[in-house]
Amino acid sequence: MKAPMKAHFPLRAPLIGALALAAALTGCSKQQDDRTAGQKLDGAIAEAKQAGAEAKAEAGQAMDKAENKLKDAGAAASEAVTDATIVTKINAALMADDRLKAMKIDVRAEDGRVTLTGTAPDATSQARATTLASAVTGVRSVDNQLVVARNG
Repeated sequence: MKAPMKAHFPLRAPLIGALALAAALTGCSKQQDDRTAGQKLDGAIAEAKQAGAEAKAEAGQAMDKAENKLKDAGAAASEAVTDATIVTKINAALMADDRLKAMKIDVRAEDGRVTLTGTAPDATSQARATTLASAVTGVRSVDNQLVVARNG
């Protein structure tokens, strides 16, 4: 079964372009060229292939550079999302604790380093807040600045 004509057309375009290039080079040449038309065509094709290879290499380098920039941007976004996720999970854990849920505790996270500020009802609850925060995935450290509430 013969392939449709469309399949062969893309192969003809570069050949026609190379022939036109060879003809132009022949017409513009000021020196006497003893090469045959076939040799001139082969030379023009080789030059076109070299130019294509160079363009491909440059495009590959540009793609690599763009990919690295995208990875860097993704890492920065991922880090921000991670800190937000850490804060959300710690707040949920504090709200689930009977002693701490009624307290005003502010949770901040930066690069996985958590800071707790506000009040705790007692020293045991203050320590529990550190334990709950430390248990969250991604937490590197906890700076517990909670103040124990005074009774009366």
